[in-house]
Amino acid sequence: MEYLPLFFRLKDQPVLLVGGGQIAMRKAKLLLRAGARLTVVAREICAPLAQMTEAQGGQLVIGEYHTALLDGCVLVVAATDDETLHQNIHYDAVQRRLPVNVVDCPSLCTFVFPAIVDRSPIVIGISSGGASPVLARMLRARLETLIPNGYSQLGALAGRFRDQVKARFSGVNQRRKFWESTLQGQVAEQAFAGRMDVAEKLLQSKLDEGDPTHQIGEVYLVGAGPGDPELLTFKALRLMQQADVVLYDALVSEAVLDLCRRDADMVYVGKQRDNHAVPQEGINELLVQYALEGKRVCRLKGGDPFIFGRGAEELQSLKPHNIPFQVVPGITAASACATYAGIPLTHRHVAQSVKFVTGQLKNRTTDLNFAELVHPNQTIVFYMGLHTLGELATKLIAHGKPAGTPAAIVSKGTSAQQQVLTGTLENIAQLQQQAKLPAPALVIVGEVVNMHESLSWFGDDLVADGNHSLMKVHHGVVDTPKG
Repeated sequence: MEYLPLFFRLKDQPVLLVGGGQIAMRKAKLLLRAGARLTVVAREICAPLAQMTEAQGGQLVIGEYHTALLDGCVLVVAATDDETLHQNIHYDAVQRRLPVNVVDCPSLCTFVFPAIVDRSPIVIGISSGGASPVLARMLRARLETLIPNGYSQLGALAGRFRDQVKARFSGVNQRRKFWESTLQGQVAEQAFAGRMDVAEKLLQSKLDEGDPTHQIGEVYLVGAGPGDPELLTFKALRLMQQADVVLYDALVSEAVLDLCRRDADMVYVGKQRDNHAVPQEGINELLVQYALEGKRVCRLKGGDPFIFGRGAEELQSLKPHNIPFQVVPGITAASACATYAGIPLTHRHVAQSVKFVTGQLKNRTTDLNFAELVHPNQTIVFYMGLHTLGELATKLIAHGKPAGTPAAIVSKGTSAQQQVLTGTLENIAQLQQQAKLPAPALVIVGEVVNMHESLSWFGDDLVADGNHSLMKVHHGVVDTPKG
C-alpha cells in the first residue's frame, strides 16, 4: 500500500493553494467544500476561482509564491505548469513537515486526492496512488450509481441518534446488532425514499421497544427484467444484495441470480407449464413465514411483477400480518424483447397503441376478446402464447385480422440465446412447428414486425427460403439451411 487512506479535518483550517487556472479551481472546490480557509496565490487567477474563493471567505494573493506563505498552514497544494516551482514548493513543505500535493506529479506528493463519492457524512475515497487517476474516476462513477443519495440523510439521521443508542445499549455487540438491523431495514428504506420524518419516528420506535434488536422482516417484490442483468434497476440490485432469502422463479436468468447476496438462502419456486415446483399458495406462505422470522425476503420475478406476474396476490397475503413490503418495477418482457428484436411496439404511421395480452387464461383457454384485438393500427403482444399459437392466429383471422398481418416470435429475448422468427398470422404457427423455438417466448402481431429486418441488431434471425426451409442468420451471415 503506497498511501495510507486518511481523512483530513480542514474546517476553518488555513490551506495554501498555488495556482490560478482550471486545475487549481477543481482542487479549490474540494478544499472549500471541506471548510478550509483557503489562500490562493498566482500571478493570474481565473475569474471563477477568484469569485468562488472570495465568496467563501478565502484570500487571493496576486503575485509569486514565497516560503512565508506557508506560515500557519496545515496543508499545501500546488497546481501550476511550472516544474521548478513545484519542486521548490515540495522542498519547502517537506522541510516544515507539511502535507503537500503536487498535481500530476506523484513523486512530489506526500498525499494524494482520491476520486470522491460524497454522501456526507458518508464519504468514500478511491485512489490509485497516482498510477491511474482515470481508472479511479471510472470506479467512482460506478459507485455513484450504486449508492443512493439517500445514504447522506441516513448517515445524518444515525449521527443524531448515536448518543441515544449508546445510552440505550451498554455493550458494543448490542449496538452493532441494533445498527445493522436499522440501517438495512424500514428506517433506511424510508430515508432513501426521502420520508425522513417517517424514518425518524421508526428509529425512535425501535429504541423505545422492549427488544429493539428484534424486528419483523420485510418483503421486496423485485422485477428481474427479461434476463439481461444490465437491465436491472439500481434499486433492484441494492435490495437483491441485502436480502437474507431470495425466492426466484423459472424466468429469472442465472446471470441475474449471480448478483444476489452471496450468503442468501436461494429458494426456487418456479412455475413452468405442468410443473409447479411450489404452488402459488405455497409461495405466499413462504413469504409470510420468512418475514415473520425477521428476515428480509426478496421475491425475484422475471419481467415486471405487476404484468402477468401475480405479484398482487403475493402482496395481499402479507397484509393480514402487517408485513412491510416494497415493489420494484422491472422491464417487462414485451418492451425488452421487442427492443432487442428491433421491433418498435408503436410507430406513428402503423401502430398508435399496443396491447399486452396473456395467451393463456387461468382455465387454460384462449377465450379472449378477439373483436377488440383485431382493431387496425395497434400492436398485440402475447405473453405465454407459444403453446396456443395456432389457435390464437386462427381466431384473430376469424375475427377479421388479415391473414397477411406480420407476426414474430422472440425466444429467450435479451439473452445470448435470443432467436427471432418472423412470418404472418397465416403461417407463423407452421413455421414454429418447424423451428421449435423454446420458451420463454413472446408473440408480437402487427405491422411493426416489418421493421425487424432493418432494425435488427441483437441475436439470431430465422428466415424461410423459397422452399420454406428455415435458415439462421447472424447479423447478415446465413448458416446452412435447417430441416
